[in-house]
Amino acid sequence: MFALIHTVLHRYHEPSPLLYNSPPFTPDSSLINGLGRYPGGPASPLAVFNVTQGQRYRFRIIGASCDAWFNFTIDGHDMTIIEADGNEVEPVVVDSLAVYAGQRYSVVVTADQPVDNYWIRFVSDFPNQTFDGGLNSAILRYNGALIQDPTTDPGPYVLPFDESALHPLQGSGVPGIPGQGNADVNINLITGLNAAGLFTVDGVSFVDPPLPVLLQILSGAQNASQLLPNGSVYELPANKTIEISIPATDLNPGGALGGPHPMHLHGHAFDVVRVAGNSTYNYINPVRRDTVSIGSQAQNDNVTIRFSTNNPGPWFFHCHIDWHLHSGFAVVMAEALSATKAQESKATPEYWYQLCSSQGVVA
Repeated sequence: MFALIHTVLHRYHEPSPLLYNSPPFTPDSSLINGLGRYPGGPASPLAVFNVTQGQRYRFRIIGASCDAWFNFTIDGHDMTIIEADGNEVEPVVVDSLAVYAGQRYSVVVTADQPVDNYWIRFVSDFPNQTFDGGLNSAILRYNGALIQDPTTDPGPYVLPFDESALHPLQGSGVPGIPGQGNADVNINLITGLNAAGLFTVDGVSFVDPPLPVLLQILSGAQNASQLLPNGSVYELPANKTIEISIPATDLNPGGALGGPHPMHLHGHAFDVVRVAGNSTYNYINPVRRDTVSIGSQAQNDNVTIRFSTNNPGPWFFHCHIDWHLHSGFAVVMAEALSATKAQESKATPEYWYQLCSSQGVVA
């Protein structure tokens, strides 16, 4: 089995500082591994993935978009999901895969079709949802096929992606007592927009603090009330089970528009005990990952995650849509403050200094 990498993203023809002053932020083209076409542009080269008939290939799909999510398909080929956000899962066969900003998947594709060229399609939730002229596309090319654009047709799609069908390959088991609200610490985060058009979490829009939260802790801050930015830091005790629920609010007046929002937690992979599009809770073997869509209010979504505080430090929890992060859609989970401070007193490993010297840096 061979490994191939797909990095899926959008490209803007204007620099982001200019775009930020003139929403909406509509990208000009979609790219895979840096290659793509845009409306009215030339028939520039597309990303080509060469395969040999009869072989299996592991595709690593990386959602590197700063905003859009993509529906990823390969004409005539199913995909077997084996990993989500660095966590191996029991194999699940799909013919389409939703990839949100910040998410990563590994899928296995068997080159079991006649020698030819096949379209790889990655349509987004933005305008320009077309494949005409090779837009939003790349090429799966069997060895021996002509060097030309494919002529294959999409679909039919009968094996749609269902996040609730993903289960850890090993190490299943949600920490703490099963049941909604039965964790040691239960947090309900309410997202929204304020009058200034900034995103808020529990009524507060995140702003960059004058000093990073980690340095504030190492400088002696003892609790969340002493940490900046005010209202955006949540103190979590050490070695406890944490459950965070994030009800979708995109239909509320003052709700968090522009969803679905992919929420990413630094420092942990978490168990998604309730996924978007599903009203049931799974405390036995839910998918474990670090970036999850919180869905939409139209589906009454209330995405819920669990993790254990076994990794001291201040961990950023934010929407992975860059425009939304820039507009305050973030909080900090300050985990085990005393343990974080205690780590400062540990001796710096000697290999750190060797690393600095090997790079010509004076420690």
